[in-house]
Amino acid sequence: MNARSARSAGPGRPKDLEKRAAILAAAKHLFPVHGFEGTSMDAIAALANVSKLTVYSHFKDKESLFTEAIREKCMEQMPEELFDVAVDGSIREQLLAIARAFFRLITSEESMSLLRLLASGAGDTRKLGQMFWTAGAQLIQEEFAGFLRRKVEVGQLAVVDVERSASQFFCLVKGGCNFRLLIGCGALPSEEEQQAQVSAAVELFVRAYRP
Repeated sequence: MNARSARSAGPGRPKDLEKRAAILAAAKHLFPVHGFEGTSMDAIAALANVSKLTVYSHFKDKESLFTEAIREKCMEQMPEELFDVAVDGSIREQLLAIARAFFRLITSEESMSLLRLLASGAGDTRKLGQMFWTAGAQLIQEEFAGFLRRKVEVGQLAVVDVERSASQFFCLVKGGCNFRLLIGCGALPSEEEQQAQVSAAVELFVRAYRP
């Protein structure tokens, strides 16, 4: 069991998978639109077409629901299989797949909305920021660090500090585009420009850490 599975596994069997999925879908829709403080458990229950009691039977409080919604969104965009190591596969192709998925995730409207919420200083941003980091970026970075570690073991990369290198990789992929989108300066680049940004980041990373 990897870090993501261990963190997302709850005690016992889910009471109702369909209702749980509906609650999470409602949370993933409402939190980016209305923010953490502006989203009530009543609103989530109404959109999910369940009772508030049902929401609380799956998630003990709004914080745990927020955290799981972030984790779920990351799992949709960057599933665990993305970090499986193909020993005979091209390191560039594997890094490109990870980079493309990450770029789509961080430039999605949901991610942008939540980041703007945290940057605005609304509510207890320190607490929200920690939840956002732990359930999303940190988890992805840890899985990618594990991927790099395995690549080092099979001789496809020469990385000394995998945690630092994992952070550097995602910063390269984001480039300046993420910040411009965050502050509302410019639109999402074309598909061609996105691919150029991702490819350049991967090429630089491979050149830096090739054996």
